This record gives sequence, structure tokens and C-alpha cells, in this order.
Amino acid sequence: MARFYSRMQADLLAQGLLRTGGGGVDTPYTDTDLSRNFERIAFYDEYARDQGLKKSDGRSGRLRKWKVPVRIGVEFGASVPKEQRVADRAIVTGYTARLARITGHPISANARNPNFHVLIMGEDDHDDARRRAAQIIPGISQASLDFFSNLPRSILCFVITAGSEKDYEYTRAVAFIRAEHPQLMRQSCVHEELAQGLGLANDSPTARPSIFNDDDEFAFLTTHDEELLRVLYNPALVPGMTADEARPIFRRLFAREDGPS
Repeated sequence: MARFYSRMQADLLAQGLLRTGGGGVDTPYTDTDLSRNFERIAFYDEYARDQGLKKSDGRSGRLRKWKVPVRIGVEFGASVPKEQRVADRAIVTGYTARLARITGHPISANARNPNFHVLIMGEDDHDDARRRAAQIIPGISQASLDFFSNLPRSILCFVITAGSEKDYEYTRAVAFIRAEHPQLMRQSCVHEELAQGLGLANDSPTARPSIFNDDDEFAFLTTHDEELLRVLYNPALVPGMTADEARPIFRRLFAREDGPS
């Protein structure tokens, strides 16, 4: 598996993908682009909830995000070497601080009492991953649980969230990242899954420069993505809002942003 993903990373880099900058002169965007992409990414799902890899029905849902403080903890499978654990923990800690600055929401690295668990585990750790997922999210569906023990190689990483279905507020999350990835791909997974676990659950082919796009052009959170997160955690946007209810608000907020145009 490690050889497979090393070759994949090399192929992507050879194509000029997995860019590590936040964007550039070749990737301009406007407030109209931000509004369109935000609606697609925040109000739609890539997969049907609790149904494994079944694609969503394509219908718009309601806004979801965290209201309680987010405490992010990292756990490793027994197969993960000590040196890698040190490097990955530092990546998650640094990125956690960045997410807190962007959103203004209380997000911290907390190994003792996490509610957002990042599992970095390998093929030999599937049983442990499945057991931990069941502990972290009681009542997790069988289809979701199967993710942790029977994951297709094409799925590099993923995140599952849980919370109040009535209030559309997240209270728990678990992200799974393959330990076999080379470091750039592991770090890219950290960037994408932690951001998606905050409420930007979908991908969009029109989002650029963005990690919320399946084209793998960008490895790390971009300036475009920072603006999506900043607006998502603006207090004017309340969990449970429909796209129609939220649209006038997020359009106004993006029009005030100072990002590239």
C-alpha cells in the first residue's frame, strides 16, 4: 500500500497537481464564485448520510456546523512508526491553530478529551479503527462502520460527523487517514478532512483554487477555502438554515470579503 500511494503521489506531482500554495494569479475568483461554491459545498453532500459510498440524491440540505468547542485529538495505529507519529501530530496541531484563527470558533488540539478524533492508521490496524469508530460515535450505521475495515484504495481518507439531527449541530467527528500515504498526501488529507468535518461536507468541480474539488490540483487549504470557512462560522449563519434562507446572508458576507477578484 505504501508503494502504491507513493507512486500515486509521484504521478500527481508530475502532472503539476498537489499544489501547496494558496492559489495564485492563474486562479482568480470573485465574490460570485465564492457564493456559488459555498452553497454547493455547505448545503449538499457528496455521499448519502449513513449509507457508505452511496452517492447523495443531489438535493440541497440544511446548514450544519459546530456550536460547541471543537477539541481535536490524534490517535495512531500500532503499525505507525514513532517518527511519523511525531511529524503527523505536529501537522494536526499546527493546522488546528490555523482553523481556529480562520473561523474564530474555539478549536484546539486536545489529546485528553477530544470530540473530533483523527485516526491515522494502516491496513494492519483496521480492527482497531473499526472498534474506535464504534466507541466514538455510538449508534454509527453498519455502512459507515464498514468504511473502517473495507475501504477501497481509491478512497484516500474520509470524515464522519455526528450530532443533533434536530438542531443540525455537530458534536462528534472521526476522520480516518491512511498511514501508508507519503507525508504530502497525509498532510493533504488532514487539511481536507478537518475542514470538511467543520461543515463543508461536499466537493464541487467549479471550486478553484480549492481542496474541495476532486481534481487534486491543490493539496492544502487555499485562500478561497479560508473565506468559505470564515463565512460558515459567521454568527449570522445558523445551523438548520436552508440554502434559500442563508443565501442573502452569505452573498452579503462574501461581498465584504477582501479576497482576490
